[in-house]
Amino acid sequence: MKRGSTLFLKIAVICIGIPVLALCIFLLPQIGKEAIEAVDKGSTVAYMVFGILGIMYGSTIPFYFALYQALNLLNYIDKNHAFSELSVTALKKIKICALIISGFYVMAIPFVYIIAEIDDAPGLIIVGLIMIFAPLVIAVFAAVLQRLLQEAITIKSENDLTV
Repeated sequence: MKRGSTLFLKIAVICIGIPVLALCIFLLPQIGKEAIEAVDKGSTVAYMVFGILGIMYGSTIPFYFALYQALNLLNYIDKNHAFSELSVTALKKIKICALIISGFYVMAIPFVYIIAEIDDAPGLIIVGLIMIFAPLVIAVFAAVLQRLLQEAITIKSENDLTV
């Protein structure tokens, strides 16, 4: 396979990572500063915001690891190693990262619920649930791809032994 055939997907993976990095560098610290100002004024809701910020920052580690694994997978495809155990392992790591991210946001739901109750914003819970189910969809998709790839590798090795 040509080396540049997955170039568009590599660029897309990088473009997915850039907004999250910008969010972590610019927006989340600003929210943290406002939460510190709220603590100085005596607000207890700010502590919930600190919890959510910690979870958001913590979830970036498996997020970027999954993006790195996606780039590895695209490199395997470029090198004609798409049907290898390396690809299966990369998909397994992506699946685990997606489950970890979903787990982080499950831990954030109580904080989101408390903030939604205080601010009377029930739509905030829906946003929190989206942050749980989006990584779960990715985990299921990666698991299906992992299983299909593993079966294809098994069939390929059986065919290689037959011939």
